[in-house]
Amino acid sequence: METPEDVRRMRLVGGNLALDFVNTRSGPPTGAADDDTLTGYSALLDWGVYAEALTQAQAAVLRRRCRDRPGEAEAVFGQALGIRDYLDEVFRALATDRDPDPSALARLRDDEAEALRHARLDRDHTFVWTWHADDTLARPLRPVVHAAAQLLTTGQLNRVKGCGGCRFLFYDESKNRSRRWCSMDDCGTAEKIRRYLTARQGRRVR
Repeated sequence: METPEDVRRMRLVGGNLALDFVNTRSGPPTGAADDDTLTGYSALLDWGVYAEALTQAQAAVLRRRCRDRPGEAEAVFGQALGIRDYLDEVFRALATDRDPDPSALARLRDDEAEALRHARLDRDHTFVWTWHADDTLARPLRPVVHAAAQLLTTGQLNRVKGCGGCRFLFYDESKNRSRRWCSMDDCGTAEKIRRYLTARQGRRVR
């Protein structure tokens, strides 16, 4: 059973909420994922709090509501997995310099329209979309979908990349766009160790 502590061990390295949502599945750069942070609706709430897409208070309200509506919570969790699948398609295509599948983009368009139907404009430094008044069980998905649409429409798409050491996606904000790893503390360090061991083995052979 996934616990909040398990969710908090996940690395938030995507640089965008939608990419971090895709990264709730982990594994090697190619092939199938070998671990999944999202194991049910409760884990979705835990992740939402951890990723700052939800407040603790909002999650508590939704947790009480999902106990009264288990069927609806299960359906929303299925929707979450579907959203993650098509966002993975969209952003992995961009990371490999391909055009996303039009059907995935159409699903994002429809989900963004639904998200905005539940949003309101609140004033920060400028006006921003918020879901503070949304207490539906699909609330954790609204900002994820919106972040994806915003990245596609206002981001620099050539900065969307895949890690060289794992399946994580990230938005490269380095000045010269040279970032290769989701994190230098993890995959970057592992690659440095691999190169060092390979070089040392080479020296021994010589």
